[in-house]
Amino acid sequence: MVRRVIATGLVALMTLAAATLAGAQRNQRQVIRDVQREVSRYSFYTVFDDVNIEVSEAGVLTLSGSVTQPYKKDDIGRRASSVPGVGEVHNILKVLPVSHFDDELRYKIARAIYGNSAFWQYAARPDPPIHIIVDRGHVTLTGVVDSEVDRQLARTLAWQFGAFSVTNELKTTAETRALERALQSEIS
Repeated sequence: MVRRVIATGLVALMTLAAATLAGAQRNQRQVIRDVQREVSRYSFYTVFDDVNIEVSEAGVLTLSGSVTQPYKKDDIGRRASSVPGVGEVHNILKVLPVSHFDDELRYKIARAIYGNSAFWQYAARPDPPIHIIVDRGHVTLTGVVDSEVDRQLARTLAWQFGAFSVTNELKTTAETRALERALQSEIS
């Protein structure tokens, strides 16, 4: 009888621990969504900035990526730290160097991509999904597009303005959904 009570207590404790772990992971996803919302609502966040967000189980938030101005790094860090569930913020955002050549390249590529009729549906969104990072003449495309054709077309359009290199880190919608499903199955 005593063994059955102890065994029942252990099963209940393990179930509670598993539920708490799942709740913590669910909270991590919610914290990431909330921080993403704060970043996208930041009025100075543009297609020339890229912020990546990671949250540990202990509530430590890591911001990485690139921004075009030092004040953006500080402002985004402050906004992220105000999100409930964030304990500590590691702000390792890189501030891109000031360069007239980089600025011209950014604008030319943005006009070529978002001015192309194949990308009008992206340009019409409040937060356009293709980000153009230019660092000393080297271009990186990040974000999400609907298809492989869109990914390749964006890369081709970015190459035509004399960039030293173009790195295409764009993901398709199908790839991001597969990644989300994989993360979901890890939690279960």
